[in-house]
Amino acid sequence: MLEEIGTVISIEGTHARVSVPKKSSCEGCTAGTCTLAEQSMEIEALNKAGAIVGQRVRVMVQTYAYMKGSMIIYGIPALFLVIGAVFGKEITPRFFPSRDPDILSALFGFGFLLISFIFIKIWSQKQAAKTESTPVIEEILE
Repeated sequence: MLEEIGTVISIEGTHARVSVPKKSSCEGCTAGTCTLAEQSMEIEALNKAGAIVGQRVRVMVQTYAYMKGSMIIYGIPALFLVIGAVFGKEITPRFFPSRDPDILSALFGFGFLLISFIFIKIWSQKQAAKTESTPVIEEILE
């Protein structure tokens, strides 16, 4: 489990926005649940502990959710790019014999890459509704 300590800045129903100090590891994060500010970031978390505005809290994030998201965010686009490039180079010249296979490879590679971004956007919207990938306020520290 990944752990963050921060301060509750607002309550919205069963969720709270928590401001936590920004770390160097935040630069490569793919979770998409944070909003970066200059010296801190905001995390939307399930308010399991019943915290109120101004309290310092411990926020926990499931490691598997972080790793799964990273693999999908980085792995799927890379895979689609390669598949599209191979498809463009090896298969499409049969249908477009007068076209350069390298140009077809680039076009199909980037086309498939864009399609992967659409799939990831749809997937991330479905994941946002699931609570197992949502950060959770586990403890009030003050």
